[in-house]
Amino acid sequence: MNASHSLLSRRSMIRSMVGGSILLPGILSELLAEDEVGSSASSSQPLTPKSPHFAPKAKRVIFLFATGGVSHIETFDPKSSANGRDGSGKDKLMGSVFPYSANKRCGTEVSDLFPHLRESMDDICVIRSMKSAHFDHTEAAVGMHTGSPTFARPSMGSWISYGLGTFNQNLPSFIVIAPHLPYGGTQVYASDFLPAYHQGTRVIPGEQPIENLVPRTKLREIQELELGLTDAFNRGHLKSRQDDVQLAARIKSYETAFQMQTAGPEAFDVNSEDDATLDEYALKRGENTGFGWQCLVARRLAERGVRFIELIDTGSRPNWDSHGEMKEHEPLAKAVDQPIAALIKDLKRRSMLEETLIVWATEFGRTPTKEGKNGRGHHGDCFSVWLAGGGIKGGIVHGETDEIGKSIVRDKVEVHDLHATILHLLGINHTKLTYRHAGRDFRLTDVHGNIVKEILA
Repeated sequence: MNASHSLLSRRSMIRSMVGGSILLPGILSELLAEDEVGSSASSSQPLTPKSPHFAPKAKRVIFLFATGGVSHIETFDPKSSANGRDGSGKDKLMGSVFPYSANKRCGTEVSDLFPHLRESMDDICVIRSMKSAHFDHTEAAVGMHTGSPTFARPSMGSWISYGLGTFNQNLPSFIVIAPHLPYGGTQVYASDFLPAYHQGTRVIPGEQPIENLVPRTKLREIQELELGLTDAFNRGHLKSRQDDVQLAARIKSYETAFQMQTAGPEAFDVNSEDDATLDEYALKRGENTGFGWQCLVARRLAERGVRFIELIDTGSRPNWDSHGEMKEHEPLAKAVDQPIAALIKDLKRRSMLEETLIVWATEFGRTPTKEGKNGRGHHGDCFSVWLAGGGIKGGIVHGETDEIGKSIVRDKVEVHDLHATILHLLGINHTKLTYRHAGRDFRLTDVHGNIVKEILA
C-alpha cells in the first residue's frame, strides 16, 4: 500500500468513527485535523532514492562478512607449506594447510577450501594487502563496519541508506541476515546518531525471519483502524516536537513494518524459485536456513530494491577463530563456497552483477606462526578481502604480502580506503557524505580514506 492510499484509509476510518459517535467526536476531529496538517510530511518519504554526487557504477551493495578472522594464508594468499622458525628463532612458522590452484582463465590462486569460488575469480578482485582496524575481535569487526574500532559510529549500511535512500518503500533500505550476531553485536548495523530508520533490520533465517511480522488479526480493516489511530496520535505528539529525530524515525519504522507484512514474506519465500536455482545455491526445497538460503534471499532483496544487504555466515562457535586447528576452516568454507559462487553467477546471468557490488570481508587475518597444535593467532597487519561486480575490475589481485604472510610489502589498503572505494562505486564522494552531530560534521571515513583506483574497471 502506498502512502496516499494509507492516508486516505486512515481519514475515512476516522470520519466514519466521528459520524457514528463511536468515540468522542471532539478528540477524533482533532486527530483528523492533525492528520490533514501532517499529510505533506507523510508523503515526504525520508528513504526516497536520492541523487548521488556523480554517476554510479553500482546501485546496491551485498556485504558478506565472515566472523572470527579468516586466515588469508589458508584462503586467498598462498604461502609455502614448509614449516620452520621465524627470525627470532622461537616461533614455529606454518605454511598453508590447504593446497592452492589457479583459476584457468585469470590465473588467480585460491585454496582448495573454495573450489566453486575459484571458478568465479575472473569476476573477482582479491585485495591481499588489507590492514585491520584492530587486533581484537570486537574492535576489529566494529571497525570494519563503521570505520571506528573504539567509538560508537553509524555502520556503513546506515551511511549508505542515509546518503542514497532506497528503491522500495515497502522494505527496509538496509537488511542484515544473521543467524547469530557477530563480534560487536548490533553495533555492526547500528545507525547511532543517524536517524533510526537507517539502522539495519536483522533477519534471522527460519520459519519467521522477522519477528512479529504476522498481523494480530486477519481483518486488514481492523488493523488499519488500529494503526491509523496510533499514527494520528504519534503525529499529534510529533507536531510539538519537530526537532525530535528519533520520534520521527520511530514513526517511519512503524510505517515500514506495516508495509513489510506483505512485501517481507514474499521476498523471504524462496519456494517460488525453480529446482535448478535451488540446486545451484545448494538449497533443498523447503529449507529456510543455511548460507544458501541467505544468498538466494540476498538476490531476491536486491531485485526488490533493497540498497544494502549484509550476510553474516556465522557468529557462534565454531566460527573462523581457529586458534587450535586450522582444519576448522574446512566445514565453514564448505558451507559458504557454493552459495557465494551461485550468487555471483545468478546475478551475472540476470544482468544484475554490473550494478551490484559484492564485498567479502572478515575482521582480520591470522598469524603465519602456529598457535596451539595447528592453529593461528589474530593478525591485523595484513589479510585478504575481495570485491566483485559494480564497477570492479575482475580477475586481478591487488597488493602483496611478504613470503610468510606477516607484513604488507605493496599497496596497503586501510579500512577507510575500502569504505571510500565502496562509496565511490555508489556515486558518493566520501568527503561530502556528512552528518552534523555534537557540533561537528561526521563521515564514514572520518578524516581519512583514499579510493583504491587500481581495482576500478
